[in-house]
Amino acid sequence: MLAGLTGVGAAAAGNWTGIGWGLLAALCAGIIPWAYIEWERSRGTWGDRHVVDRTQRLPIFLVILGSIGTGSLVMVLGHAPHDILVAMIALWVMTVGLLSINLVWKISVDSAVASSVVTLLAVVNSLWWLAAGLLVAAVCWSRVALKYHTVAQTVAGAALGTATAAAWLV
Repeated sequence: MLAGLTGVGAAAAGNWTGIGWGLLAALCAGIIPWAYIEWERSRGTWGDRHVVDRTQRLPIFLVILGSIGTGSLVMVLGHAPHDILVAMIALWVMTVGLLSINLVWKISVDSAVASSVVTLLAVVNSLWWLAAGLLVAAVCWSRVALKYHTVAQTVAGAALGTATAAAWLV
């Protein structure tokens, strides 16, 4: 996510100044949620960083929504390039979708995030899509191989990530 959103930020600005906006997006959409999960894990709230029990995921989704929302507000106030702001909104909408689905069925958040970032990269720079697409396939495969998700859960996550990113950026 760090490299992907940094790339989206740079492409959105058309020069190196967008890297900072991309790093802010990665901080809000990835690093802060990861840090929250690790903090809760160290407190014994969850057994591992994957939070396999979907019924325990609500606080994570709320942190993600708050973090992305705050980052988006900073981007609006700081006059960030349009495409990186739209990317943040797409990630926020995707998270709402993940939260809604997670209430009744376990969906792969990792697959959704990977496919969303790849779609964002493909829209702003078409050269990235093939290599990044292989990374999405690897993420989906790993989730199934590790027995954290079924094939259906990873496909649903990847489809949601792609659809929300594509809908906002087209």
